[in-house]
Amino acid sequence: MKLTDIITQLPYSTPFLFVDELLHADENGITGTYTFKKELDFYKGHFKNNPVTPGVILTETMAQIGLVCLGIFLLDNDLKKDTVIAFTSADMEFLKPVYPDEKVTVSSEKIFFRFGKLKCRAVMKNETGQEVCRGILAGMITQKL
Repeated sequence: MKLTDIITQLPYSTPFLFVDELLHADENGITGTYTFKKELDFYKGHFKNNPVTPGVILTETMAQIGLVCLGIFLLDNDLKKDTVIAFTSADMEFLKPVYPDEKVTVSSEKIFFRFGKLKCRAVMKNETGQEVCRGILAGMITQKL
C-alpha cells in the first residue's frame, strides 16, 4: 500500500485532519508529519494572546498518525468500506508546548495487533528533534453496524 493511499482512506477531513505526510510505514510502526497552521480555530482561545496547541489536539494528531494510519496499513487488503478504527485509550505525557506554525513528526511503534485491538507506543517531536509528548495509544477495529 502506498503511503498516500493511507491518507486518502482516513475518515477525517479539514479542519479535523491532522496528517500532512507519511514518511514511513512497515509492520512494526509508522512515521508522519503535521504542521499546526496558525489559522486553526482553537488558537483563538487557547490561550488568549499566547496561542498553544491543546493537549487533546496533540493526542488526536498522534492517534491519527500513530494508530489510525498504522491500522489502515496493517489491515491493507482487509480494510473494507464499513471498517472503523476507533480510538479507545491514551496514556500521555506532555513535555513541551507546540505553537502555531510548528511542524511535528509522530513516530509510532506497534506493541500488539491482535483480535481487533491495536496498541502502540508513540512519540511526537518538534522540528529541532525535541520530544513534545509521548504515550501509549490503543484502538479497536470493528465494522459499522
